[in-house]
Amino acid sequence: MPRRQPENTIPSFSAALALGADGIELDVHQTADGIVVVHHDPVLSDGLEIRSSSWDQLRIRSVAPEISIPTLDDVCRLVGTSAELFVEIKGEGIEDNVVAVLDRHECRAAIHSFDHALIGRLGRRGVCYRLGLLVEETPADVRSELDRRGASDLWPERRLVTQDLVAELHAFGARVIPWTVNDPQEAVTFAAWGVDGLCTDDVSIVPPTRPRRSNGDSSDGRRLPG
Repeated sequence: MPRRQPENTIPSFSAALALGADGIELDVHQTADGIVVVHHDPVLSDGLEIRSSSWDQLRIRSVAPEISIPTLDDVCRLVGTSAELFVEIKGEGIEDNVVAVLDRHECRAAIHSFDHALIGRLGRRGVCYRLGLLVEETPADVRSELDRRGASDLWPERRLVTQDLVAELHAFGARVIPWTVNDPQEAVTFAAWGVDGLCTDDVSIVPPTRPRRSNGDSSDGRRLPG
């Protein structure tokens, strides 16, 4: 809920859950000593680089008064099974530790990234989590790209979304989750097209999306705070 609380923080995720979000989207990096932390950028506002710093250095930093940087473990404990956890991996080569954290918790989770090679490595490992590709341009052959990486979710930038794209992806069981949708009318349109989630900065402006079923699994529409 970045419009109400600092993004990627426990207060932000708590606010989203209180408003009925059935999905939580977050970004992860890793410290020099192997702790997976939740933060949008690789560098803090004071210039401290996450991957070069220890957890002890990060844990005393604040992103806002009395609001600290959470670990992925912290967020898993908060969310539990009350919502699906969508983890965007931003740190390079940290996927093994991210999966290890998720494996420690009883949570419904999926993993996505702009780093399609990273997603491909997870796909070849056969991890138990749904995998997704973030895109700013639609691949020429979107099904082949998803298959090649072992992914079953597409996260297109909102301007890429068309009714035909949604129908094409649904035809082979993929989910479509546009980002970042902050206009209520656009949210209504996308929901009518049957998208599987709407990544937004404010859950209160977004309608629930239309439930559908694919590959035998329940894939209810998601409202995801960005």
